[in-house]
Amino acid sequence: MYENLLPRFLNYVKTETRSDATSTTTPSTETQVAFAKELQKELEELGLSDVHYNESNGFVIGTLPSNLDHDVRSIGFIAHMDTADFNAENVDPQIIENYDGESTIKLDKEGKYTLNTKDFPNLKNYAGETLITTDGTTLLGSDDKSGIAEIMTAMEILLKNPTIKHGEIKVAFGPDEEIGVGADKFDVEDFNVDFAYTMDGGPVGELQYETFNAAQAEITIQGKNVHPGTAKDTMINALQLAVDFQNALPADEVPEKTEGTEGFFHLMSLSGSVEEAKMAYIIRDHDRTRFEERKEQLLAVQESLNARFDEPRVHVHLYDQYYNMKEIIEKDMSIIDLAKDAMEAVGITPVTEPVRGGTDGSKISYLGIPTPNIFAGGENMHGRYEFVSLQSMMKATDVIVKIAELNAQA
Repeated sequence: MYENLLPRFLNYVKTETRSDATSTTTPSTETQVAFAKELQKELEELGLSDVHYNESNGFVIGTLPSNLDHDVRSIGFIAHMDTADFNAENVDPQIIENYDGESTIKLDKEGKYTLNTKDFPNLKNYAGETLITTDGTTLLGSDDKSGIAEIMTAMEILLKNPTIKHGEIKVAFGPDEEIGVGADKFDVEDFNVDFAYTMDGGPVGELQYETFNAAQAEITIQGKNVHPGTAKDTMINALQLAVDFQNALPADEVPEKTEGTEGFFHLMSLSGSVEEAKMAYIIRDHDRTRFEERKEQLLAVQESLNARFDEPRVHVHLYDQYYNMKEIIEKDMSIIDLAKDAMEAVGITPVTEPVRGGTDGSKISYLGIPTPNIFAGGENMHGRYEFVSLQSMMKATDVIVKIAELNAQA
């Protein structure tokens, strides 16, 4: 039943699909376009209907028609094609069969990079399982090619086993999730389902329907550069103003000092000179009121710094990225109950905790399709220490199939 899952996954991760935040196209890279066309072909070969590539938003969509004689709610399953901002060229997956849960795994031949239980105690959870790791030079791409492989394999299982009853199911594989714009152009009319799930979570059991509210701030600071020997009362050091801006924000409200539902300001970049400096922040909070207050804090710092001068020197461009999907999902928790029931039916204990991040589902939920997030199995995302268990991917596949089956009984 799962014979194509691992080969499918290995093929996907060897295909470079890193997104590019500096790009102005959709998808942001041509490698994603090429990968989308390959997925389109695979969906067609599996036997899905109405398979197409949406040129306007970069999503590949396919439909598995209902095999019921009555109507039930339609379901969507979504995963993203792009990988994060880390080397993704020449991915060479390593397969460790029957891992003992204790041994150190050398990623590269020299042993410079290792997976060990001291640094990564989560390895202990995978005794007896087959792990897929990197070779230490790239990320793996389990985020979110595990999700793509699981959805594709679940569709294959349903097609080969018509005795498993299900309503209409649509699948979508999209671009640019890692740079935060993947769902900006999502077409809910093209993907016309009653509800959906992104297969984009981490370890087995994750079921997430509460995310951050998110915004980004791009700040430009204009200085005045003169000779430092005659700078008194004349020089305006843009870099010093940048430091002052950062110091005006709460020192403990940063990612490295927060957890759970605690929000933060995160200085992502700072560059420049005395003459001009640029800063970029992301602002995150689960609570919508506190989120709005954080944005006001940034604008208050701007106003305070500009009050020092005859003309504005600090310019803040602030824009929202996505919102906490909980506000949408909690209006109808039946889709969470369905996912929980499916997990429990295949022997998995659901873990529902607020996610300190967001998914494409955050935006899609506000576009009109409630879309919580389900585990895809990967660990240590976005870097050379990323790995995934084959058994975790099999369990995620089981959950997709079981959701379809239980929904048909509603």
